Amino acid sequence: MHPILLQLGPITLRTYGALVVLAFLAALRVARTGAPLRGIQENFLLDLIAILIVTGLLGARLFYVLLNASYFLEHPFEIVKIWEGGLVFYGGFFTATVAGIWFAHRRRIRVGKVADCLAPALALGQAIGRLGCFFAGCCYGKPTSVPWAVTFKDPASLAPLGIDLHPTQIYESIGDLVIATVLWILLVRRPDSKGDIFWLYVLLYGILRFAIEFLRGDDRGPTVGGLFPSQIIALVAILVAGSVIIAKQTTKHDAHA
Repeated sequence: MHPILLQLGPITLRTYGALVVLAFLAALRVARTGAPLRGIQENFLLDLIAILIVTGLLGARLFYVLLNASYFLEHPFEIVKIWEGGLVFYGGFFTATVAGIWFAHRRRIRVGKVADCLAPALALGQAIGRLGCFFAGCCYGKPTSVPWAVTFKDPASLAPLGIDLHPTQIYESIGDLVIATVLWILLVRRPDSKGDIFWLYVLLYGILRFAIEFLRGDDRGPTVGGLFPSQIIALVAILVAGSVIIAKQTTKHDAHA
């Protein structure tokens, strides 16, 4: 692929970094479009997104560094090079979620409606961000003989070169785009949702991530019971989200009975 988008003397613009920026801009656009549907003021939304970006990036990088602690102990200056790849979604998701809940409570805004507004934007941002992974060569798949396998040849790529691999980044990007579309439709058609769309996002992404991890070929960390850390987190997310959705649906049914 093309890890380096542009090289001007000592200045290097990496494709991964450019697509991460594009992902944030696209997510911001979707969130600003959806905010009026939930009565969310733009000033609050912009402040919230700034907080989510900072805490999300810190959490995503920290989780990646912890999973690859031995490497970063030997190369500590590499920790700050997030533009070269190396962000773990669930790490950023958890830190940003905690920060977002705190900020919404501080401004006395209902967390549920804010979360619903951000869910499709987050899924779209992930879809674009995974394309950045594809160009950088990180998050690569296992060797395969499927007709749509990809072969990385650029020496700057993080993936092994000259081997046919599952394009796991593309798999997830397509899945995220489908999830984003479903969530956006629900955001428009269900003005009375109170966190339902967010929990559906957690459920759907958990299922997608759990499945794709079986096809990943990069270092996923130590396994527990044959499952990688991200799969265990995904399973917890699936169980929690599924339980919340069932409980909310049961409550609504009882209220109308």
